[in-house]
Amino acid sequence: MIFDFENKTLQVKIVYYGPAMSGKTTSVKSLFSCFNKENSLKSIESTVGRTLLFDFGVLKFKGAKWNLKFLVYSATGQDFYASTRPATLNGVDGIIFVVDSQKECLEHNLRSWNELEKLFGHEIYNIPIVISLNKYDLTQINKLQEAEFISCIEYTKFKQLSLKKTAAIKGEGVLDSFSQLIKFIFPQLTLNLEVSN
Repeated sequence: MIFDFENKTLQVKIVYYGPAMSGKTTSVKSLFSCFNKENSLKSIESTVGRTLLFDFGVLKFKGAKWNLKFLVYSATGQDFYASTRPATLNGVDGIIFVVDSQKECLEHNLRSWNELEKLFGHEIYNIPIVISLNKYDLTQINKLQEAEFISCIEYTKFKQLSLKKTAAIKGEGVLDSFSQLIKFIFPQLTLNLEVSN
C-alpha cells in the first residue's frame, strides 16, 4: 500500500491469481464493466486470446478525506509464463484466487494454490484473500463444493479468508468478491463503490 500525502490518495494493489482457464481475465473484465471502465483495461494476449503476462487496470474511488486508487492485475495462469507471476504479485495488498469449480479441476486448482503458498511462505496467512469459486453457473458440470476445496488448504491459519461463488462470464458474484476483499483491507471503511474519473 502506498500513501500519497500530497494528493491524499491511498494506492492498493490487488491481484487475481489462479490456474489457467479458471476465469481470471473474465473476472477482471466483469469487475471493470460494473463501473463502465472495461475500455480502460490493458491486456497482453496471445493470438488465441490467452493472457501472456497480465491484465491491468486502475479503479479510483473518491473518499471524504482520502481517495482510493486500486491497481488491479490478473496473473497469467499459463505455466510457460510462470516466471512472470512473482513480479505480478510483488507488493500485493490483497488476492482474489479464482478457482475453476469443475470437480475434475481440483488438482489443477490446488497446484496453483500451492504455488502461491510457496511464493509467500508463512506471510501468505497475513494476506487478505477471497477465493472465487468460478463457473458456478454451469449446470452440466460436476461442481466442486466449497468444503471440498477448503478441506484441502489450511484455512484456519489465515487471518482474512473468504469464499464466494461466482459466474464471471455473467458478472455474478464478482463485485461481491471485490467488495469483500476491500473490507478485509480496510475493515473500518464504509465504501460507496462509485468510480471517480
